[in-house]
Amino acid sequence: MRTTESATLMKPIWIVDDDQSIRFVLEKALLREGLPTRSFTNPREVLKALEAEGEGEGPQVLVSDIRMPGGSGLDLLTAIKQRMPGLPVIIMTAFSDLDSAVSAFQSGAFEYLPKPFDLPKAVELIRRAVGESQREDVAEEKMADAPEMLGQAPAMQDVFRGIGRLAQSHVTVLITGESGSGKELVAHALHKHSPRANQPFVAINTAAIPKDLLESELFGHERGAFTGAQASRRGRFEQADGGTLFLDEIGDMPFDLQTRLLRVLSDGNFYRVGGHSAVKANVRVIAATHQDLEQRVKEGVFREDLYHRLNVIRLRLPALRERREDVPMLARYFLQRSAQQLGVEPKRISEAALERLSHFQFPGNVRQLENICHWLTVMAPAQVIEVKDLPPEVLDSRASAAPAGGPTTFTALSSGVGAPVHLPGGTVPGMHADSEEATFHSGSSSSAAEHAQAPGLPMAASSTWQSGLEQEALVLLNGGQTDVWDVLSRRFETSLIQAALATTRGRRIEAAQKLGIGRNTITRKIQELGIDD
Repeated sequence: MRTTESATLMKPIWIVDDDQSIRFVLEKALLREGLPTRSFTNPREVLKALEAEGEGEGPQVLVSDIRMPGGSGLDLLTAIKQRMPGLPVIIMTAFSDLDSAVSAFQSGAFEYLPKPFDLPKAVELIRRAVGESQREDVAEEKMADAPEMLGQAPAMQDVFRGIGRLAQSHVTVLITGESGSGKELVAHALHKHSPRANQPFVAINTAAIPKDLLESELFGHERGAFTGAQASRRGRFEQADGGTLFLDEIGDMPFDLQTRLLRVLSDGNFYRVGGHSAVKANVRVIAATHQDLEQRVKEGVFREDLYHRLNVIRLRLPALRERREDVPMLARYFLQRSAQQLGVEPKRISEAALERLSHFQFPGNVRQLENICHWLTVMAPAQVIEVKDLPPEVLDSRASAAPAGGPTTFTALSSGVGAPVHLPGGTVPGMHADSEEATFHSGSSSSAAEHAQAPGLPMAASSTWQSGLEQEALVLLNGGQTDVWDVLSRRFETSLIQAALATTRGRRIEAAQKLGIGRNTITRKIQELGIDD
């Protein structure tokens, strides 16, 4: 039992209902739990009270009925979210209003509370909302002025100290680290805090450009230097004049171009392709690689003299699994950013889900976590992400042993209507990139993204989700399970309905039409499968 003394230490729970008995029951129950309350009979009173509240004041949680003589709870939800987007709002509804309550999720409702409700469960739901509200308050304060890089782990603090020491220098820096660990962010930070900050920052991935074009990309070319060169063109070195040039994946640079790069680093001069006059390069070079350059030198594919020229100062960026304590902060940040990009309400993530994420190996590092948060923003069925909502790659323990560069990111192909949407762990059946909301671009490619697989099934060696389904069935059957049909049918139906609801932004009737089933059928299935729970 909590004392009323603690109630004064937090903002109150606002209760909005025209039924006095509902208000009275909730007030007394919450007071016994040490939670302060303030009650209103209609939405107009709530909006008037918000106008009178000072900055930083207002409710900790809002609990509102959906139908009241003085206005609609859904309209109140919309108005509240415009003023206080991070405020958890619980909608109370009779069973006949369930469809309206579920649609309220699309406007940012935290949860719905069906009437008549079980009082202990109602209090527990409100307490959970309070916990989420307090965590979000802390997270928003931390992210109000979010830096270009986030990290509290000792390994990241070492990186920050290195950036601080190197920022004012013009020395060449080599950044090493696994793919997806944020090497370009470090390069941006070095430039941003340097005397060159007001000059260009130019980045080029030397592994992404064909060998025949890379020389021209780096150094430019004169008119007529080769077929198709109809005009002179400045290369990246000239574009970055006075500023910083970031050479990503330097370990993959062709051997003959390494010689030209070494010359630029040595005396600051280079020639355009087909040119005869030396061009002076006033550029700070920052290079990055995920490869072991020492080993590349031993193999004879990377010049030793260039290696020593680049390796003046080395910054090693830790893998995400080496700084697990940063996962919760990064996940909340990426969920906020994904919501802004998609124009939807930011989703919250439970402590249990964060704990599960923190124990994942993240072979794709920070980029993979960002992609997972994109996926959750689209696919998680409720406003609060629970463990069961995490993608298969996280839930499947075998995924934690997947090698770097494996099937851990997702790409939604933006080739128009009918392009399959590839998600972490595979393709959602029936979901297509027919809108901007369904289009994402992964920072890395993966051949496994071409394989289709139903969410919820473990990674299969086969290239089709049907084979994955068959493999999962064999595992369950050989394990002696006797309800395999029901288990896999529920998974399959859940995946289809979640995918359809994601494409229609939660509109059930439209989702049912896309699936070719009736409205009553999808409503019944949602209830039976617990999709809204």
